Amino acid sequence: MKTIISAALITLAAASASFAAVQPIPGSITYDNANVQLEKAPAGSTFFHTFANGDGRDVREIYKVNADKSVTLVNRQISNAS
Repeated sequence: MKTIISAALITLAAASASFAAVQPIPGSITYDNANVQLEKAPAGSTFFHTFANGDGRDVREIYKVNADKSVTLVNRQISNAS
C-alpha cells in the first residue's frame, strides 16, 4: 500500500512540474524575460491576460502573483478559430 501511495505522489509531483513549465510566447507578459512586478495584487492571486497571436487566434493566459510581487505564467489556452 505504501508503494502505491509513493508512486502516486511521484506521478502527481511530475505532473505538477510539467504543468508549471508553460513557456512565454510573443505577446505574453513575461516574454523575453520581462521582469514584471505588481504593486497592489495580493500574493497567490491570479489574473488573465488575453491577446491575439500572429495567426489571428486568441490566446488566454493565467498568471499567478508570487510573494515577491513577480508573476508566473501557469496556464495558456489558444482558440481554435483563426
